[in-house]
Amino acid sequence: MHTEGHAPGRIALLGSGETSLAGGRVFESLARARQVPTPLRVAVLETPAGFELNSDRVAGRVADFLAVRLGNYRPAVTVVPARQRGTPFSPDAADLTTALLDADLIFMGPGSPTYAVRQLRGSLAWHRLIARQRIGATLAFASAAVVAISALALPVYEIYKAGHELHWQPGLDLFGPYGLKLVFVPHWNNAEGGAELDTSRCFMGRSRFETLLTMLPSDVTVIGIDEHTALAIDLADGAAEVMGAGDVTVLHPDGARAFAPSGRFSLAEFGPFAWPEPDAGLPPEVWAEAMSHSEEGESEQPVPGEVLALVSERQAARERRDWAASDALRARIATLGWSVKDTPDGAQVAPQE
Repeated sequence: MHTEGHAPGRIALLGSGETSLAGGRVFESLARARQVPTPLRVAVLETPAGFELNSDRVAGRVADFLAVRLGNYRPAVTVVPARQRGTPFSPDAADLTTALLDADLIFMGPGSPTYAVRQLRGSLAWHRLIARQRIGATLAFASAAVVAISALALPVYEIYKAGHELHWQPGLDLFGPYGLKLVFVPHWNNAEGGAELDTSRCFMGRSRFETLLTMLPSDVTVIGIDEHTALAIDLADGAAEVMGAGDVTVLHPDGARAFAPSGRFSLAEFGPFAWPEPDAGLPPEVWAEAMSHSEEGESEQPVPGEVLALVSERQAARERRDWAASDALRARIATLGWSVKDTPDGAQVAPQE
């Protein structure tokens, strides 16, 4: 599914730790994986935490982290406060969610999975997010958002905190249009309960999770993501890669397979893959506006991957106080038509004037 020169963007799923050192490396890798405009336009979708009184700070902490961690890309970070339907901060509010149409990277993270599903299913915000990804934007999900995008979402709070009977609820089904029926479980190796309480499998524990598995349709693939670990999915290449500290476990009805960091494997591990039409499942007006915004943004100059690699190499030289190497790398960057400015938030790269 390549749309008029556009390839679908990568999708990264973090088991936890989006603002940790490991999480920062994942975001850096996502930004470095392709040429990106400067500034890098980032949208942080607040919805999963929209029921919390301090949801602005929950999303704001991630926005602040990305503004610093991705400093080389001069990020323009916008928090999208699409908190609750039927309010001025609705996921269906056109003006409120416009940033999703312009974003190069869209992040959604902590909160309640089932709340996120209720607020986003069929919403303008969700449709805009999908349209933008199909044109090339990278999506990054963590924690609750990883659960929410499943075909069937694990109601973590309802079971673990409120004592509801074991069950699954319909999810946002991000990968359904690609022919994949996937259930994602972050915090796969959680050990907060210590020796006395098994809190793995996203706080369900192994024995309870085994029962939950029997309640899934036979054609569903379960993907468990360890903490401080990410699964990066490249739809255009038909491949996935594991990043971070732990493993990704893929559960089929006929067995399980674990993939270690730096492991790259085919999306066929998830089931039969199929390309949808680019605008499949989207309102025509949303697809049209997404294409229009994309065309408007193509005039911005991308930072070549070669330049970004030299900037990262120079930063490493500065950290080890190798000033001669740092100066030499600055000169090499300049020969490519780019300049580097050192700021309190890190190095920033821009075209030479």
